[in-house]
Amino acid sequence: MPTATTEPTPSESPASGGPIINDMVIKVATENGSGSQSSNLILLRSLFNMGVPASGKNLFPSNIQGLPTWYTIRVNEDGWMAQRNHVDMLVAMNAKTVVDDLAELTPGAIVILNENLSHFVTRDDLNVHLVPFNALVKDIVKDAKLGKLVVNILYVGVVAWVLGIDMEALEQGVDWQFAGKAKAAELNKKALQHGFEWARANAKAKEHFAVRRSDAAKGQMMIEGNEAAAMGLMFGGVTFAAWYPITPSSSLCEYLAGYMNEHRRDPDSGKATYAIVQAEDELASIGMVVGAGWTGARSFTSTSGPGISLMSEMVGLAYFAEVPVVIVDVQRMGPSTGLPTRTSQGDIGKAYQLSHGDCKHVLLIPGNVKECFEFAYESLNLAEEYQTPVFLMSDLDLGMNKCLSEPFEMPEEPIRRGKVLTAEDLDRVGEFARYRDVDGDGVCYRTLPGTNHDAAAYFTRGTGHTETAAYSEKSDNWQQNMDRLIRKFDTIREHVPQPITELSGKGGVGIMAYGSSDDAVQEARHYLAQRHAMETSYCRVRALPVNGQVREFVDQHEIVYVVEQNRDGQMAAILRSEYPELATRLISVVHYDGIAIDAESIVNGIMALASRG
Repeated sequence: MPTATTEPTPSESPASGGPIINDMVIKVATENGSGSQSSNLILLRSLFNMGVPASGKNLFPSNIQGLPTWYTIRVNEDGWMAQRNHVDMLVAMNAKTVVDDLAELTPGAIVILNENLSHFVTRDDLNVHLVPFNALVKDIVKDAKLGKLVVNILYVGVVAWVLGIDMEALEQGVDWQFAGKAKAAELNKKALQHGFEWARANAKAKEHFAVRRSDAAKGQMMIEGNEAAAMGLMFGGVTFAAWYPITPSSSLCEYLAGYMNEHRRDPDSGKATYAIVQAEDELASIGMVVGAGWTGARSFTSTSGPGISLMSEMVGLAYFAEVPVVIVDVQRMGPSTGLPTRTSQGDIGKAYQLSHGDCKHVLLIPGNVKECFEFAYESLNLAEEYQTPVFLMSDLDLGMNKCLSEPFEMPEEPIRRGKVLTAEDLDRVGEFARYRDVDGDGVCYRTLPGTNHDAAAYFTRGTGHTETAAYSEKSDNWQQNMDRLIRKFDTIREHVPQPITELSGKGGVGIMAYGSSDDAVQEARHYLAQRHAMETSYCRVRALPVNGQVREFVDQHEIVYVVEQNRDGQMAAILRSEYPELATRLISVVHYDGIAIDAESIVNGIMALASRG
């Protein structure tokens, strides 16, 4: 958790009158498809190159180009990286949104504005820099089409001079963004320098926000959750993936394909030791993955909410036939098609009980990119150990945005495949019944297709069956099997990632959250203590099913505010069903507008509920 300091508002300067160092929010308003993403990533990377903690969040439309897009960079020396809704510096390049973009600024904010938009400025409480971007870009390139892309790097140069970002760090950012593209890198460095020099000669004196080199981000790396999950799957031994492109999960398999192509080929023949298939739809992808899991491949698919809905029946088959499979759900807004480029935690309830009838599934819920990596490889182990579907529940905010992280620790333990019988094992035990609970933990033994033994074969059934996998419609057989499946589920409770708790010891107020809400919750706890004298304890749920540690946390507190990024308080509903005797202690604090959750929203929500008694 970062070292907490009281956050100044945008109009406040330190008591010395000097600038606020390494604590600001920069928002860039452009048009989708204009090439601004590269420039924004260069700006973010340059801050990281200076050792300054920074995170970037991209708010983009669901079309290819033309509609407004915003990129927000939060800079904070103490490491607060969650969404913050007030802006200290605005780069306004889009005429379609400039009125609203300016209106939401607080007094004292810095504005870098394209000169041809100057007539939209009707306030005198903003620090405005009018920049002739259209003229400046002609000094760099004559081609108008290329100029529409290059103009974006000009605003990076202006921002750099105004805030004091090192040119060396900026050029390193360009080299990183355009690695292997020497001509593009040279052109962008030229434009960057041109914007910087124009600001040096024409901009006002520097403002009361500034960037200075720091060691606060030393030893960390910057990575997206989808990329981290792809790495985790590779290190976890995945051998088969089938997927259908869907925002915001598509980049996960794209990253995986790149990593596997580089690292998972036979050293002698050069042939791939894996298969990644882009299927025709989500139904085909889950079918392929379940089939691969049945054959013994470590298999997974990635998707988002609409894909999860389509996969319902096949996931139920995998649950009942007890076939290991991993599904990565990078959640977005719903229902229906929803808002494909907005974040949400709205699939928790659905994924937990996906399919018809009585199903309960294992959900691993990472709260940061490091856990995206760790939980990805662990999900493959759990799926095979317990012969069941396992969901990795990420979301757009975590999956598609650049986040700071400690370096990942590579898994050292061997891959865990669970109760798989070889031909030698079958010779030793003498008898094999696929759905017999030999050990009393609900987890049966299995064989893999092709095992060279007369006793290895069995029927994999999605219909009623006996413990020997024979077809059955007898009520006793059905109920015994369902009871065993829930016994297996209860066994899993103690083996999924355990919750992380922080007890204050100073009051009866608890906060519970999960997933990408963690950063905002930690910051909100600081503000609750500083501004409202409310000390809180915190429990971060990292998996379903929960176990006694979660119950103990709820039991220790008179009130537990359950923070979620969905409308209906889905996690709270699950916990109430698990612990009905404690249901009245669980109070939902929900955030569901599609924008990543922020600390202020949590504070305001908790204080409003607390005021009602």
